Amino acid sequence: MELIKKYILNILIGIDQLGNALLGGDPDETISSRLGKNYRGSFLEKFVDKIFGDGHCEGSLEEDEGKDAILAKKSNKNKIV
Repeated sequence: MELIKKYILNILIGIDQLGNALLGGDPDETISSRLGKNYRGSFLEKFVDKIFGDGHCEGSLEEDEGKDAILAKKSNKNKIV
């Protein structure tokens, strides 16, 4: 049963990453990580946190992901896309 749960979780994460890529994000990053990194305090971050629990987006941060995003907010690294 644990194997089935892990399989389903992997599929859901893959769908999440696909959605992020379709929205111009890094294909290896989840939407929650992107929101927590680039859209702190936004309506979207608050909405996702309301669904999945307070601090979900911040807890989902993947600091090593995001460099392959097509669309991203301007960051301290002067990345404008």
